[in-house]
Amino acid sequence: MTYFGNLKPTKGKIHISKDQCKGCGFCVEYCPRDVLELSEEFNVKGYHPPIVKNEDECCYCQLCETICPEFAIFVTIKNEEDQGEKVESRS
Repeated sequence: MTYFGNLKPTKGKIHISKDQCKGCGFCVEYCPRDVLELSEEFNVKGYHPPIVKNEDECCYCQLCETICPEFAIFVTIKNEEDQGEKVESRS
């Protein structure tokens, strides 16, 4: 039998290029964890770009990144130090 220890879900860090966004809201609508919301401020194009309202809920599914027609959002894996976890080496 194989034991995997204390596995934790992968968390993501969301990066938004606000001036590239056209405010379609797809990323907000289709986020499974309700991490994003449209901001009240305007970008240089006159649209409301998304903002991160609860980054701790991001499960790194990358759906927002995939669905964005303007490639204005991308997600990276949150560092272990940022998550507050210790990672054990398997060497």
